[in-house]
Amino acid sequence: MTNKIIVAIDGYSSCGKSTIAKALAKYAGYTYVDTGAMYRAIGLYTLRHNLTEPADIIAALPQIQVGFILIDGAQHVTLNGADVESQIRTLEVGNCASRISQIKEVRAFLVAQQQRMGDDKGIVMDGRDIGTVVFPNAELKLFLTASPEVRAQRRFDELVEKGEKPDYDAVLADVNDRDYRDTHRAESPLRQAEDAIVVDNSHLTREEQMKVIYDLFDRHK
Repeated sequence: MTNKIIVAIDGYSSCGKSTIAKALAKYAGYTYVDTGAMYRAIGLYTLRHNLTEPADIIAALPQIQVGFILIDGAQHVTLNGADVESQIRTLEVGNCASRISQIKEVRAFLVAQQQRMGDDKGIVMDGRDIGTVVFPNAELKLFLTASPEVRAQRRFDELVEKGEKPDYDAVLADVNDRDYRDTHRAESPLRQAEDAIVVDNSHLTREEQMKVIYDLFDRHK
């Protein structure tokens, strides 16, 4: 019987981390955890309660419960028991999540939960500090990247599909802003782990990148 491993996937925003992680988890028969969604859920809570000061956000953490449920085979995020999957996917919530993720206490609150999820291994987790902070001893670490322009176009297309009317230049500026915040924050900044394998999917089709990912997993399991 093959031993189960932990797969840690980090990378920049709009690199397709969640899509890749979901596909790999299905391929491996593993549990998938979208850590970015956990930060988005807390971001949504702060927006709903008009919490802007770090001290107020920290004080609210004991009242926040983030979880996952399956609906028609798809993983949805819950906030205090309510399905908020669609509400957390907006640009506003994404930007809020990026800001609150810089708060040390928020990160500690969620990292502790994430680490407990990996106790039995057999897990694929994506985020920005999975291979460096959450699971520094993960058996397979992947770092996804793509050019800002390619990532902005992907995000632009996603928003159009949702019926929104985004401005490409604004989306590109947002991608660059997110990159700066993620890589320059004081707490657990986005960086490539020394033993992570870099996958640049700027010019790869979904099929091509998944073949690369599946091959890497098969060699490490």
